[in-house]
Amino acid sequence: MSEEAATVEYSDDAKKLGDEIAGMTLKQAKELSDYLENEHGIKAAAGGGVMVAAAGGAGGEEVVEVQTEFDVILTGFGDKKLDVVKIVKAITGASLMESKKMVESCPATLKEAVSKEDADKVKEQVEGAGGSVELK
Repeated sequence: MSEEAATVEYSDDAKKLGDEIAGMTLKQAKELSDYLENEHGIKAAAGGGVMVAAAGGAGGEEVVEVQTEFDVILTGFGDKKLDVVKIVKAITGASLMESKKMVESCPATLKEAVSKEDADKVKEQVEGAGGSVELK
């Protein structure tokens, strides 16, 4: 039994548009989302993703989702537990005891549904203190 790999052909226009969309910044993706909604009636999908319907030559549609909201998850505190506790306290506004419990019970969600910029900022702060963070 011989199996042949399926080959999918894409037009140059589809490739160019797909590459442009994949290379967008968060701000550009939001601007595109607003434009598509206001000018063409294409609305963002539920859950914070941006749905973009690309014009297909054969009447098909290609859908691309761009994640716009992130959860910041503390995954570890390394050798500097006290420094990480202090940063977690500053980020979450929790008490010192609550922050300590949060750090000791890794993985723990520090922030939910924040922008990419905010998530990166929190990640940088925690990693600067010696902790480790995952964005989901």
